[in-house]
Amino acid sequence: MPLITVSRMVGAGGAELAARVAATLGWRLVDNGLVDSVAQRLGVAVAEVVEREEKVPTLTQRLADALTLGAPEVLTRRPTTLPPSEERILEVTANVIEEAVAAGPTVVVGRGAQWVLGEREDSLHVFCYAARAELAARIATRLSLSLKDAEKYVIESNKQREQYVRSHWNRSWLAQENYHLCLNTGRLGVDGAAAIVVQVAREHFG
Repeated sequence: MPLITVSRMVGAGGAELAARVAATLGWRLVDNGLVDSVAQRLGVAVAEVVEREEKVPTLTQRLADALTLGAPEVLTRRPTTLPPSEERILEVTANVIEEAVAAGPTVVVGRGAQWVLGEREDSLHVFCYAARAELAARIATRLSLSLKDAEKYVIESNKQREQYVRSHWNRSWLAQENYHLCLNTGRLGVDGAAAIVVQVAREHFG
């Protein structure tokens, strides 16, 4: 089944672009609902998955993962259950993505989809970016932050995404060769960039 993956810098409007593309093509959109599915299968709160998605684990999370994987007998002596390991979250996320794509043409936003499904010939991989000032301005509006705080948020969030991809797939998140299309949404606008993706998808998939 044909699919489009949309990787995006924080503040580049990648989720909005993906929604426009999916609506125009009449394809299924996999975005925030994926988190709900992953959390349900893992038996944890949605907030716990949100806290860990597209981020490298903290020291506390790494220790919990090591304890879960390396010393399961400890769990029988603890009054509470440790959170699922990073590997388990990745595994379930990949399963949910693959099942969604198998059901029909799909647009998937982030969550490592480009790397999980990167070898498929029936795929179109898109990366959305913009200048830092434009990213910060969008985030400042969305989260009601000062421009200074928004810029800090953008820098840290995008750093986390780069480290996340490097850690799990040993690839460079920003490397242009990993994508079919790299679109500057600051210059093109979300609507303009979405129109390009739709045009290329129709030409690519027929």
